[in-house]
Amino acid sequence: MTDGGLDGAVVLVTGAGHGIGRASARRFAAAGARLVVVDRDGEAVRRTVEALPGEAIAVQADVASEAEVDRYMAAAVERFGAVHVHHLNAGVISSLAPFPEVPVEEFDRVLGVNARGGFLGLRAAFRQFERQRGGGAVVLTSSIHALRGATDLIAYQVSKAAITGLVAAGAMHGAPIGVRVNAVAPGVIPTPDDAEVRRDMQARSRTIPMRRAGTVGEVAKAVVYLAGADASYVTGQTLSVDGGASIVNTVRPSGGAGAWEPK
Repeated sequence: MTDGGLDGAVVLVTGAGHGIGRASARRFAAAGARLVVVDRDGEAVRRTVEALPGEAIAVQADVASEAEVDRYMAAAVERFGAVHVHHLNAGVISSLAPFPEVPVEEFDRVLGVNARGGFLGLRAAFRQFERQRGGGAVVLTSSIHALRGATDLIAYQVSKAAITGLVAAGAMHGAPIGVRVNAVAPGVIPTPDDAEVRRDMQARSRTIPMRRAGTVGEVAKAVVYLAGADASYVTGQTLSVDGGASIVNTVRPSGGAGAWEPK
């Protein structure tokens, strides 16, 4: 894979203080891009900037706030004059509570960051592309939870399903004006700091066709591909980065999750 023509491009990454966002920022920087990294955690996003080669600025902002989305965009344009790629990655997880016990406050909070934040970021991207009178690329972070159901993480599932709609609507709007809109759908990518949660994710990854969990770096590679010129004829797509988890067929003895012996 090449750098996708990203050398010198201005790339804005939300949720860049940790996990996939931080890994994507590093990958974009390695391709020669100039970075605007955004996160609600100001200290974490500053640490991301300190670790990047090349030009980068940190912006502390809440992606669920219309005013703060406008502020992070203004900061990017003030520093670099334009933004060519938007990686709208910021997101929060929901609880494991079963459907009847999910508090409406939790539902509103998760949808506010994941769905509303994605909408606000995509809208701001289109507005900036229009001001620049040029094309560009947007990559959102979805999830395997947008493609498969479960009896927990209810608000998270709904919020990531909303990303699918944003990608479709955004791609339709953007295609005639040279803007591509896609998403990545990570599978089991152990990012939480909680050691017990990470062990659980590693154990569950044994049921994936590739028999292992993925890494944030592997997701970042897919993000950079979709953002760059190598994906110039790709739009409206959600690219699964899940080791084959989303193709598991549980109605066949040879295709069901848990059909393989753990290593």
